[in-house]
Amino acid sequence: MIDLRLLREDPDRVRASQRARGEDVALVDSLLSADERRRSSGVRFDELRAEQKGLGKLIGRAAGDEKAELLKRAEQLKTDVKAADAERDAADTETQELLQRLGNLVHPEVPVGGEEDFVTLETHGTHRDFAAEGFEPRDHLELGQLLGAIDVERGAKVSGSRFYFLTGVGALLELALVNAAIAQATAAGFTPMLTPALVRPQSMAGTGFLGQAAQDVYHLDKDDLYLVGTSEVPLAAYHMDEILDADRLPLRYAGFSPCFRREAGSHGKDTRGIFRVHQFDKVEMFSYVLPEDAQAEHQRLLEWEKQWLTSLELPFRVIDVASADLGSSAARKFDCEAWIPTQGKYRELTSTSDCTEFQSRRLSIRVREDKKVRPLATLNGTLCAVPRTIVAILENHQQADGSVRVPEVLRPFLGGREVLEPVTK
Repeated sequence: MIDLRLLREDPDRVRASQRARGEDVALVDSLLSADERRRSSGVRFDELRAEQKGLGKLIGRAAGDEKAELLKRAEQLKTDVKAADAERDAADTETQELLQRLGNLVHPEVPVGGEEDFVTLETHGTHRDFAAEGFEPRDHLELGQLLGAIDVERGAKVSGSRFYFLTGVGALLELALVNAAIAQATAAGFTPMLTPALVRPQSMAGTGFLGQAAQDVYHLDKDDLYLVGTSEVPLAAYHMDEILDADRLPLRYAGFSPCFRREAGSHGKDTRGIFRVHQFDKVEMFSYVLPEDAQAEHQRLLEWEKQWLTSLELPFRVIDVASADLGSSAARKFDCEAWIPTQGKYRELTSTSDCTEFQSRRLSIRVREDKKVRPLATLNGTLCAVPRTIVAILENHQQADGSVRVPEVLRPFLGGREVLEPVTK
């Protein structure tokens, strides 16, 4: 959530952010009104309580008619205090509910617009000319089937659409990717973490995933637990309700977890293969830093993602995601999109978001510095979303006979394999 003081001091900035997101601008005025009622009812409650306490002392010294009048006033004050307390609680509840619906303030450099209004910041690598090499590229599913690596038919039989099995070298390729990603993150100073896949509502809400993203979240009603769509959620909630000493920052974690997403609203999109699925594994970077260090940390996370994709020898570009395409917790987001030859376009493989103080305020995570306590900043960055990375590797490193060249960085984790060969039936 944002700072209420900032809302009161500069409501136009908050309105502009809501407008850029394509969200309800009127929410700002509703929140201002609720906050004013919260503060005024709080003042009235405090005044009535002070009078009530003072009256108690007077009653003890009074007698006769004066005491009777004071007792009468005490009865009225008791009613008024109770009403003021209820009014204050109601206004506070309304304020908090409205505040939870407000997205993070969009960074001023973010391009304004929808999904297609991103700005390309960098392009890396070159696309292969398959025609010059004398063959038509196969898509990842055909390659995966040739390699005995991907089985979507049995995935659908067992679990339904958008589920899959990774088999043989497919399973080994996932394990190689995860180990290589964790090795890079550990070398960069991240603490590796295996995180829970089920979290309580306060953890999910605190990271901002029960707002605009709620339709994509799986909820277990009987247990009131949520399946995470990213280990960002447990990593953000890891220090919930804690005060961290400034000399411990930055804290950097690399979480590995299964991820679950309904993919609501994506009917008919990317239905072939394993690009858009309901369950996948992912390595996620997460940072806790001082707010003034957040933008520099955001650039560092982006550099680690670029290092990873470069090590996989993939052509990719970096985009500055437009305002209406940001998640509610992100002030700014960079995506790295790899080239997918059979689609003839770039597709998102990694992303990194600067969430400023938005999540830490919701999760009550603060930093102690020079005897002062204040919210800190959180940032996240996908290092390796496994299925999409497999898609990019298979398609970009395929050879005419259906085999796939293994990027050098993965070979030590694949027993030295240089090529994945088609299976013989």
